[in-house]
Amino acid sequence: MAGCVEGKVALVTGGASGIGRATALTFAMEGAKLVVADMNVDGGQQTVHMITENGGEAIFVQVDVTSTSAVEAMLSKTVETYGRLDCAHNNAGIAGRVRAPLHECPEDVWDQVLAINLKGVWLCMKYEITQMLHQGSGTIVNTASIMGLVGSWSGTSAYNASKHGVVGLTKTASLEYAKAGIRVNAVCPGYIWTPLIEQALLSRPEMEEQIIARHPVGRMGQPEEIAEAVVWLCSDAASFVTGHTMTVDGGYVAQ
Repeated sequence: MAGCVEGKVALVTGGASGIGRATALTFAMEGAKLVVADMNVDGGQQTVHMITENGGEAIFVQVDVTSTSAVEAMLSKTVETYGRLDCAHNNAGIAGRVRAPLHECPEDVWDQVLAINLKGVWLCMKYEITQMLHQGSGTIVNTASIMGLVGSWSGTSAYNASKHGVVGLTKTASLEYAKAGIRVNAVCPGYIWTPLIEQALLSRPEMEEQIIARHPVGRMGQPEEIAEAVVWLCSDAASFVTGHTMTVDGGYVAQ
């Protein structure tokens, strides 16, 4: 895919680690200029450093994706710096600090997960699309999940609800803006070896074997494997692809 997004401007939320960092690095390797956005300043600036030390161009913006003013400021900084926005990867998200059956899920956990994972994607899309309409083109990829396509046994009702919402939001936006030259897709990762998973396995190490067993390929995925899918969806090679939920899951939902 050498140079498949050459000269384009890409925004990645949740870019301080994991899938977001891998996607930012892949965008940069393919010739894009980056806006790396996250609440985590140190991690976000480290991602920027990883790009610039290899000759790429990137800036960091601290953002709370649940805040209208913060998201609006992030888009303003993007346009102020680079003049436009061609590609957006709305990736910021959390799993929630509590795993419990639905009737035991604390209300504040539900509210926080939905605010970041669903409202955050909607807010980012709202301002990204406004800019893309002004330009007459653009591509957006939202990070959903296999848990946006199937149910779960693991006490993650808020997470599943939020990711199902991202899938529906993606499909609806793709129809609303197809004739405006804006493509909107989603990736649905399986279990990916990220800091989020590593942290969860610290308290429940026995889960690793169970998670791997649910993937027909016999392993968890790597962040770079999701990044490749995101960048492809944002490239001109995917010019006829919109409203698509791309599973990158080692066969998880095919069972």
